[in-house]
Amino acid sequence: MFFRLCWTFLVISKLYRHQLIPFSAFRNQRLWDFPGWLRLPLLNYHKSYQCNITDTGLQALANACLSLRRVNLSYCLQISDFGLSVLSQRCRELQTIKISDCRGVSGVGLRGCSSTLVYIDAECCNLEPEGIMSIVSGGGLKFLNIAGLSCSNFRNGLEAIDNGFSAGLKILSLRMCRSVTDASIVAIAKGCPQLQEWNLALRREVRVFGWASIGSNCHNLEKLHVNQCWNLCDQGLQALIEGCKQLSFLYMNQDDWISDTAVELFKLYRCDVKIRFEEVGSIELPIWGNLDSDEYEIDNLNL
Repeated sequence: MFFRLCWTFLVISKLYRHQLIPFSAFRNQRLWDFPGWLRLPLLNYHKSYQCNITDTGLQALANACLSLRRVNLSYCLQISDFGLSVLSQRCRELQTIKISDCRGVSGVGLRGCSSTLVYIDAECCNLEPEGIMSIVSGGGLKFLNIAGLSCSNFRNGLEAIDNGFSAGLKILSLRMCRSVTDASIVAIAKGCPQLQEWNLALRREVRVFGWASIGSNCHNLEKLHVNQCWNLCDQGLQALIEGCKQLSFLYMNQDDWISDTAVELFKLYRCDVKIRFEEVGSIELPIWGNLDSDEYEIDNLNL
């Protein structure tokens, strides 16, 4: 009874506000049974980071808060694609969703998501190729973090991105996706012509053919992360010299498999590009016109 009273107080106190963040003391309690009559039409941001919310709770949340735009479900280990499907189908104004480290999510729950969904953080989820198709199915995606994809599931699974649904993608993190091959790189380079930043750190299967495709197709690329890409050789770096005319920053390691001569030639021919011998762990998300400026003050974006 005490917890239910606390929940009622929390709901009432925020009824006419835009954000709902459960008190940390209550996050391990089952407080997600919204009364059937309750509606929160103004609520647009909900944060359940690292709590025990279930699919039933997500369903109740979606039914009560149809105007949700921002949802953080990172480390919510009890949710699955079923709950995600209800949320994405009921809340058609969703713009950003974080489901990183939700191991019960394959991505298929986002099939048919709204075109308003521009930001998805699904790092270290057990994504399947069909799940990737579902994630991009809304057609409005601009930011996608799918770092840490399972090696067993994705040998060439990202080739599905070359379907037109990802044409507006601007920031993509494939960090620590060690087994994704040239075929996927080519598909992304051709299917995502608006890419401005691409994190390929710890991608060890990208070879000359993949780097050549990036150089030939990524005409809007401004930042490229290639730290510990062991198969980025002198020839691959040459492909980046000849292409990627908008490139401004190249993040790499000094001990990568590239000769000092190739690096000096890169500096000579592409003096407009700053080489940073550092690995960036987070990417600052730009503010797009159709999102609120306070959107990006919620959390650091660990990419």
